[in-house]
Amino acid sequence: MNSAQLLLLVVACALIVGFLCALIGGYLVIRVATPLKLFQRAYEDAPQTHQSKSGTPTMGGFAFIAAMLPLLVLVSIAPLAPGPQAALRALIFLVLACAAIGFVDDYMAIRRGRNRGLRARTKYLATALVAVMFLRMIPEPHVNSTIFLAGSYALQVPYWMWLLLGVIAITGTVHAVNLTDGLDGLAAGTIISPLIVLGIVSLQNELLPATFVAVLAIGACLGFLVYNRYPAKLIMGDTGSLALGALLSGLAILSGEMLLLIVIGGVFVAEALSVMLQVVYFKLTHGKRIFKMSPLHHHFELSGWPETKVTTRFWFASAICSAVGLAIVR
Repeated sequence: MNSAQLLLLVVACALIVGFLCALIGGYLVIRVATPLKLFQRAYEDAPQTHQSKSGTPTMGGFAFIAAMLPLLVLVSIAPLAPGPQAALRALIFLVLACAAIGFVDDYMAIRRGRNRGLRARTKYLATALVAVMFLRMIPEPHVNSTIFLAGSYALQVPYWMWLLLGVIAITGTVHAVNLTDGLDGLAAGTIISPLIVLGIVSLQNELLPATFVAVLAIGACLGFLVYNRYPAKLIMGDTGSLALGALLSGLAILSGEMLLLIVIGGVFVAEALSVMLQVVYFKLTHGKRIFKMSPLHHHFELSGWPETKVTTRFWFASAICSAVGLAIVR
């Protein structure tokens, strides 16, 4: 077996393992959440059609945590170089810490009987703190303060600027993915294309551990969609959306493609911008709105699009953004 065949085998195994771990993890979450009444509570100001989602088991993000277990094993037993091993440990910390923040938010919302958990300011500060800790855990020579790679070209910035941009990238991505998690299958399906790009870029840059993680995450998203596709039998909750956002941003940073997040994560950027524009315009005009409702996917819902149409269109838009991003770096 030559090196190319071995690499293909490892990628296939990572995809299958991620899929199976999320599949088993999702099943176990449903089995545990139902008797404990860990159910989703629809936002009071969400479209009326979302009220039917109340009562669906939530905290499905634990399915993604289950998919992280092979990565923990890899870090524990694989003969990796010190730099990549420390970077993977930092990534595991980032994902698990953000998942923990999401868990607290989900649990508080369930206890209160309404979809209001942690205050937005608290979540932002907590994720920013976790981001700083993650960035400081990465060995400096491993990243070399690179924020964009395209072939032999590398854009590097001073270390302090890399840290600042890293905190912004992680915090922004985590909460943009969180905002996108508003329809069945939307966030999990939208994030697959950007993960594919980061997997390819990592492979081109010979960052094989990052490639393994990206493929593992793709498999986990596919496994989770078995339960989360319309009509959802399991909601990922903030436990999952914060973990996915952390994984995407963490992989981009480890791959030296922090700036590429703006392109390949174009759907997430649009969702976040729609909320910011709506809030600013509402305040400046004393009650007028740009969109019928934000985030952006709700605008299309209220425009008469079925939920499945909004979801599939956003998946397609994410695939286009990712293709553009891949073309830029190749």
